[in-house]
Amino acid sequence: MQTVLIANRKGGVGKTLVAVTLASALAARGARVTLADADRQQSAMGWLARRPATAPAIRGVSWEKAGDIGETPKKTDWLVIDAPGALRGNRAEALIAEARAVVVPVQPGVFDLESTTRFLDEIDEIKRVRKGKVALHLLVNRVRAQSRAGRELEAALAGMGRAALAWIPERTAHAELAAQGLGAFDARNRRRSRALEALQAQWAPLLAALGEPV
Repeated sequence: MQTVLIANRKGGVGKTLVAVTLASALAARGARVTLADADRQQSAMGWLARRPATAPAIRGVSWEKAGDIGETPKKTDWLVIDAPGALRGNRAEALIAEARAVVVPVQPGVFDLESTTRFLDEIDEIKRVRKGKVALHLLVNRVRAQSRAGRELEAALAGMGRAALAWIPERTAHAELAAQGLGAFDARNRRRSRALEALQAQWAPLLAALGEPV
């Protein structure tokens, strides 16, 4: 089983959007996917409740309580974990212990960068991360094309010796799909517009890094 944790210390960076999009992309490829929701808001579970029966199946488990961590349905190919906000300490270690890769979403802005930097510094000290057993991937979320904030974030990350794996522009299509329990890849077998193809292409670097090229 391949496990991916979507996490950041800061809330509001779009962790759930990343988690459900990744889960739907993997399910669209025929993988048996489980989505674990460790956030108190349980937004990922709400998304699954809206998911139509005609969409590729994704199983859901709630890891809202610390004791639930690790409970996963049998015959799962991919486990995608939507972490809680303000993740740190023992909770962070417990969730990272389950993961092969950690995807860290960040939005342009000084507060997001500062909080994300602290989070990355903290998890760099966790033994599994320090020994290279967990891959870390930065993903810039909700970025406006050619924006000053985006350029400043890219420069700041470069100055830290880090680079974002993927840049996901702000698009209303993500919210519209999420309201239906869907992700950008659920529509790949319907009539495909150029806009949808472009949307899917933006996630290609992340999928490729996880071993699932578009």
